[in-house]
Amino acid sequence: MNYKKYSTDFAGRKVVVEVGKTSCMANGACWVRYGETVVMSHATMAKKPREGVDFFPLSVEYEEKLYAVGKIPGSFLKREGKPSDHAVLVARAIDRPIRPFFPKDMRNDVSVVSTVLSTDIDNSPEICAMLGTAVALSISDIPWKGPIISVSVGLVDGKIILNPCQEDRENSDIDLTVAASYDKIVMIEAGANEVSEDVILRCISEAHTEIKKMVEFVNEIVSECGKEKILYESKEVPGELFESIKNDCSEEIKLALYTTDKNERDEKINLIAQKMHDKYDDQIEEDNANLIDECIYKLQKEIVRSWLLKEQKRVDGRSMNEMRPLSCEVGLVPRVHGSGLFTRGQTQAMSIATLGALFEEQRLDGINELKSKRYMHQYNFPSYSVGETRASRGPGRREIGHGALAERALLPVLPSEDEFPYTIRVVSEILSSNGSTSQASICGSTLALMDAGVPIKAPVAGISCGLIIDDDGGFMTMVDIQGLEDFFGDMDFKVGGTKKGVTAIQVDIKVDGLSMEIIEEALMKTKKARIHIIENVMEPVIDRPREEVSKYAPKMETILIPVDKIKDVIGPNGKVVQKITLDYDVKIDIKDDGKAYILGVDRDSVKAAKSVIESIIVDPEVGAIYRGKVTRIMNFGAFVEIAPGKEGLVHISKLDFNKVNKVSDVVSEGDQILVIITDIDSQGRINLSRKDAISKLKEMNS
Repeated sequence: MNYKKYSTDFAGRKVVVEVGKTSCMANGACWVRYGETVVMSHATMAKKPREGVDFFPLSVEYEEKLYAVGKIPGSFLKREGKPSDHAVLVARAIDRPIRPFFPKDMRNDVSVVSTVLSTDIDNSPEICAMLGTAVALSISDIPWKGPIISVSVGLVDGKIILNPCQEDRENSDIDLTVAASYDKIVMIEAGANEVSEDVILRCISEAHTEIKKMVEFVNEIVSECGKEKILYESKEVPGELFESIKNDCSEEIKLALYTTDKNERDEKINLIAQKMHDKYDDQIEEDNANLIDECIYKLQKEIVRSWLLKEQKRVDGRSMNEMRPLSCEVGLVPRVHGSGLFTRGQTQAMSIATLGALFEEQRLDGINELKSKRYMHQYNFPSYSVGETRASRGPGRREIGHGALAERALLPVLPSEDEFPYTIRVVSEILSSNGSTSQASICGSTLALMDAGVPIKAPVAGISCGLIIDDDGGFMTMVDIQGLEDFFGDMDFKVGGTKKGVTAIQVDIKVDGLSMEIIEEALMKTKKARIHIIENVMEPVIDRPREEVSKYAPKMETILIPVDKIKDVIGPNGKVVQKITLDYDVKIDIKDDGKAYILGVDRDSVKAAKSVIESIIVDPEVGAIYRGKVTRIMNFGAFVEIAPGKEGLVHISKLDFNKVNKVSDVVSEGDQILVIITDIDSQGRINLSRKDAISKLKEMNS
């Protein structure tokens, strides 16, 4: 192995790339060091194409090893299990920008694996993995037209910061990742605090300037140690077969495509495909039976793109900036805490909001600094939403990615923990899918949150913009793409935001990149569309959050407990707090700083539990009246608990106005009686009086 080491300045800090250090069996491998963050990346390719597939089989993995932050896994097996959601999202963020730069007709399996060996809080392992991927693929013999470099962007007090450190990330109004080649933008992923489109464009532009420097750096490495790219076996559809099928069914396919109903379109296309199979299957080798379907797909793509570029015509008859029919509804599911249904054409998302105690937040076990999540957004895409019958096997990478996008879009408008001390979970169920389901889930979730009484700062809507680029570099964009326009188009530019600004962006492309002109046009079109959705569709149904949470949602009371009193509220082995929770059917969460949250379905019970805690933390004073419980009876009097852990004596002479011969003649164990504190001696012993309490109350009432 020929070891070489390269270094350069990357956003103001030194980055080191080592090649030839390890992994000689991989087609390409490298180590990236950025501060004390170290990531190794590998790229490998199968020697032969995979049989029977009509797509390029690329897999991208981002491995979070807990040894990178000095942790031992908490599972029974003491080893890492399936990837965390964060690892899945990083893998997707690596996959999306590199995929368009592989040959579309290649069928050899390609695997990209980045493993985090060490990480510090200021230097992003994600950015290192993206750089390592670019180097490993570029120096390998795998056909790939990179390099593609990624940069993260922060915005602190209006100042743009590239690859921000932890402190800057915590104070940033934007969490933006930009991936690009030397000439064009390839991927945008962002969360933002209602940031304007103009500012986002400036951030993307500055990121691209830095990316160009890093592309030149990687190209220098390739010039010294890069391998010659291998020739691969092309699986392009034979031209003669495609032209024959095109002549046979082009007009039929045009008629089938031009409809607003996806089910009707699919049914007609399937019938046409079956006719072509009947005619041509005997002329094709058994191993290449999928060529007919590839020809039908390619023909549909050619027709749809031609309509859009040359005729400004969409398959459902809409204009380029026209959205499909929109509608929404709230409160459609009883007993849940909040629900919203959003429909856009044949795409339909139902979101359900649930409120819980703060201790029900999601705990995260990973290598990044985020330890828990108070807001969880989950997205489900069942097979029936596209008329299929596959079994449900849990969320895949796409579902995790779409849920994270909607979560990002809504986070900036959620109330703080102090304003609304609840854990919030929203689940989006996609009931019908014909494009832009992730954006429909943003709209439906805004409705569900407002229906649940979550005091969000402003409604958030999501919309997508598509793109077609011709061979001469001309382009056209369209708002609210449906499934067919997504499949056959060149871009899915998804934007979530309020009327004030952007809260989330995710851009997927199938071409070699986007110009700033295309990005600016997409941002302006989605801005106009999302404001229309908020003002004309969502606000007429519900224009502000409910004044109160649902009657089925837990009710919340907060109380600040002096730190030195926390032990009194908890009691020995937790007995005091456990008794309160059982007596009043509530949940109690006490933080280290003394802030306590009392949660229960019945508001009166919650307030009663709060009163009990108040009685514990307030020191007894002479003259204070309590309703206490008789705990013990003695010959000389009765002991009464005035608060958990606080007990006083009512002497037999203080039990009643008349002379009492036996304590049990007046009270029994378990009785609730009114008492007043008459004295607290030097040892803290409390003396109580029942008769004086009665007299005091009569005096007050008179």
